[in-house]
Amino acid sequence: MPVVVVTDSSSRLPKSVADHYGIRQVPLHLSLDGADYREGVDEIPPDLITTPGVTTSGANPQDLTDAFDEAIAASDGDGVVAVHMSRRLSGTWGAARLAAEKFSGLVRVVDSRSVGLAVGFTAIAAAQAARTDADRDRVYESAIREAATVDSLLCVQQLDNLRNSGRISAASKMLGSALAIKPILHMVDGTLALRERHRTFSKAVQKMVDGAVESAAGRAVTVGIQHCDAPEAAADLAEQLRSRLRMVTDEITVDLGPVLGCHVGPGAVGVVIASHLEAIEGIDTV
Repeated sequence: MPVVVVTDSSSRLPKSVADHYGIRQVPLHLSLDGADYREGVDEIPPDLITTPGVTTSGANPQDLTDAFDEAIAASDGDGVVAVHMSRRLSGTWGAARLAAEKFSGLVRVVDSRSVGLAVGFTAIAAAQAARTDADRDRVYESAIREAATVDSLLCVQQLDNLRNSGRISAASKMLGSALAIKPILHMVDGTLALRERHRTFSKAVQKMVDGAVESAAGRAVTVGIQHCDAPEAAADLAEQLRSRLRMVTDEITVDLGPVLGCHVGPGAVGVVIASHLEAIEGIDTV
């Protein structure tokens, strides 16, 4: 069997797509009052992301070790490429590196330098390379190239969740303190930073679409739409993007899920632009 790709639940990959490519997703965690919830495994109360006191944590070392062990066995010794969210946003990458040391070079770990569907697209790039019978190093290189070129933008309704979680830079905290300012965030060097700020959310979304069009630069691109409990806003964003982008190879819309939702807050919407993916299989069964 080809190299197996492992990622974490921050990738937000639809199950049908992950299953098609054999991508294994290790859960991130939420905790409240001593109860631990595994994202994508346990039933998580829908209001948990707005409940005071909830905390999140990365994939734990034992889950990663078990996932790598099973993936290596499934690969018949060809090995594993593990694609995880930015090391500057989570301890998952570091835990994965420690877990990988137990497998004598059979596991290569990629820092996607991003979060959400940007992680998912990087994992898909690795899996598509693996399906061509590329060896572990070539699969790793495909993931690194995708991680370096994928672009991710996010509009949030307010910055309280990000401020409380410490997931944005100090400069972004200050710039987001003004009343009624709606920020556009993007990934810079593996962390979230302020790109622009606007007076209304609709204006911020419009400018985010402009940024996505600029990123696409007229190329054929794969588009990811992600949102936190905002399906109508996501649908509107998708419609705007379809009318502005010249060539869209594929489009995936996902909810950001409870772990990322705790950090961005309800109402957030975002777009991910990738330009090195082949047509994604499995989307039509989502």
